[in-house]
Amino acid sequence: MRNRYLDLLRALAIVRVVVYHVTGWASLTLLFPAMSVMFALAGSLMAASLLRSGPTAVGRRLRRLLPSLWLVAAVFVPAMLLTGLPFTPAVLLWLFPVADPPANYWGALALSPIWYLRDYLWFVLASPVALWLFRRFPLPTLLAPYCLLLVIEVGIYPEPPVVLREFGLYFGAWLLGFAHQRGMLRRLSAWILLPTALALAALGGAWILTHQGPRGYDLNDIPLGNALWSAAFILVALGRAPAAAAWVDRSALFGRAVTVLNRRALTVYLWHMAFVVALTPLVDVVGWSHQDLLGLAIRVVLVFLLVGLVTAIVGWVEDVAARRPPELIPGGRRPASRPTPEAVERRAEPVPAQRGRDGEVIAR
Repeated sequence: MRNRYLDLLRALAIVRVVVYHVTGWASLTLLFPAMSVMFALAGSLMAASLLRSGPTAVGRRLRRLLPSLWLVAAVFVPAMLLTGLPFTPAVLLWLFPVADPPANYWGALALSPIWYLRDYLWFVLASPVALWLFRRFPLPTLLAPYCLLLVIEVGIYPEPPVVLREFGLYFGAWLLGFAHQRGMLRRLSAWILLPTALALAALGGAWILTHQGPRGYDLNDIPLGNALWSAAFILVALGRAPAAAAWVDRSALFGRAVTVLNRRALTVYLWHMAFVVALTPLVDVVGWSHQDLLGLAIRVVLVFLLVGLVTAIVGWVEDVAARRPPELIPGGRRPASRPTPEAVERRAEPVPAQRGRDGEVIAR
């Protein structure tokens, strides 16, 4: 059975990402460090897939990740080429973004969430080796990304390549997902888990308070504070995750919304920023500043409506990539049937007392 608590975490993260990009409220990054949570959930799924299928799991992850990106590229890359983007071999990175694919002035804003797919791709490719190391040396492997980030942030390694900085920032969350999948977080007693989480939160909070970024206390501008604060959040959110959350489906509408956001997480993530950018001129036209709560609420609703429309039109690509029957709105009742290998892969991940499988992840 799917763990609906994990589905709920993912759905909340997607909503938080969209609202944050519309409002720019830095406090949202502190209340819910969505990207790290999503990387942790993705790491949990990746570990489960590798343990079940071996290195072939890498190909399955890529197959589910890339088609939605290719669809976005098919729409936006020609538009960028017609509006000033030079046609160079680097454009091919839109097919397999192991580095940042090129974009023109407006595309760089509308397609800025692509960084997540770049990092996700790196982490998937690194996971077979990382899982081998984690199973043999769990604590040193888990601490390595945080030590790398510390070395970078205190100036010992001041100008690292982007790939090392991103591994330092987010791969620790991915490895916490490994620990979750192995049941290690759940087995930690409250006397260990909670003080550890409090210590990480205190260290992260102190760093955040003393290292404000250009947007104040926005975690996206404070890498070390982000990593430590997020690790504390993940330890509690996943370390004390319930084995099930049937209450999520007590309301049919709420349960369906959680399902839709999970099945269409990648589509929502890839497309929402384009609508945020497109609606930005409304600020000048009607005077909706970030202090105008009504204006912000209207913008949030408009972005979700537009994202809902495009999701209904192209979201089926995620079904095809996952080898599911395409659906206009996911979550409808279907006749009982024998689960396919792909369906088994998406089940809730295992916990010590009850072995299940966790679903898939995407979001800043």
